[in-house]
Amino acid sequence: MLIQVFKSKIHRVRVTQADLNYIGSITIDEELMDAANIVEGEKVQIVNNNNGARLETYTIRGERGSGVVCLNGAAARLVQVGDVVIIISYALMTPEEAKGFRPVAIFPDEDNRLVDTSKG
Repeated sequence: MLIQVFKSKIHRVRVTQADLNYIGSITIDEELMDAANIVEGEKVQIVNNNNGARLETYTIRGERGSGVVCLNGAAARLVQVGDVVIIISYALMTPEEAKGFRPVAIFPDEDNRLVDTSKG
């Protein structure tokens, strides 16, 4: 048996763009995707903290270091530029694998940049 388990998330990033005329998906800064262990084309859940909307889509790599978080296609109707969202990915694994698995969560700053937590 496989169960679906929280794999990773990008917690509280700001929507920088919304493009209704694009063919679906969410474009995310490649640096954020790498840090959160999310790959291009991966299915993700988007939770909008501003209006409670939830949706699923797939990821597209955005320019590294740009801070871009752009909801594309129909998803653009569920956000406004400046909204705060959480981007969550899940993985299928056996219950035994899940017991030892540790998810990745990143917490970018208000400009969607990685925060260096090693200094302190």
